Amino acid sequence: MHAPVSVTDPHNFTACWRQPPNFRLHVPFDYLFMPAIDILDHIRQDEEVRFTILGEEDWQVRMDRTAAFRTAPVEEIITWPFRLVHFNLSRFYGELLEGFQDEVMIPWRTYLASQGFTWQRCAPILFLSSQGATSTYHNDNSHGLVWQVHGTKTFHSYHNPDKHLSAEAAVIGETTAEEPPAHDETDRQSVTMHPGDHLWSHALTPHWVTTESPLALSVTLSHGALSHQGRYAERELALRSHWDKNPAEAWTLDLGHTRY
Repeated sequence: MHAPVSVTDPHNFTACWRQPPNFRLHVPFDYLFMPAIDILDHIRQDEEVRFTILGEEDWQVRMDRTAAFRTAPVEEIITWPFRLVHFNLSRFYGELLEGFQDEVMIPWRTYLASQGFTWQRCAPILFLSSQGATSTYHNDNSHGLVWQVHGTKTFHSYHNPDKHLSAEAAVIGETTAEEPPAHDETDRQSVTMHPGDHLWSHALTPHWVTTESPLALSVTLSHGALSHQGRYAERELALRSHWDKNPAEAWTLDLGHTRY
């Protein structure tokens, strides 16, 4: 397998962002998160959190764990296979993520603007999962700067996504499944991420994520309608074309079809 490109010079980002494959990106964020288990204990109580209990146990065990997820001892929770996502982190900027807006979001948006980028949306998404958990096989309509905060995950995609899923098929949602389809392993790009690692995930490219440590936390900065000096990424042109033909669907596709 080919190692992913690693972009260490921020100015080179503008040369790599428009087309796959994914690449490592060095971003010198200086922000200290609370321990992952404390974040889990807090965020699992929030009404907007989404989580899925996984595993080989029978249906009743999964149902019981789902019912107890918000109240069981957190030390027990992390022994269960689960995946969790929260899309609205701004509600925690004054407590759980104090300083995140000033220390992460504003500097990152300032950097993008200084390089000639514009966007319609740039917002963080938080992911938590336990060992053995796997995300769905899916694509996002937005570009993602994936930031591994705690534990280890492996981010799987393809060296040549067009070979496996056209941009047009991704736009109409032909991707989502619990597991990726059969494919040649040499086609796969698998990037193992440790705390402090960053990866650029291109919009409309199929991918899936596996958790390799007892508990893993990552934050993805999601970029909707990102463009550089008026030019969109190659695969996103299919999305813009679809929206031009179906203008009433734009916001539904962008905000309503987030899958985890």
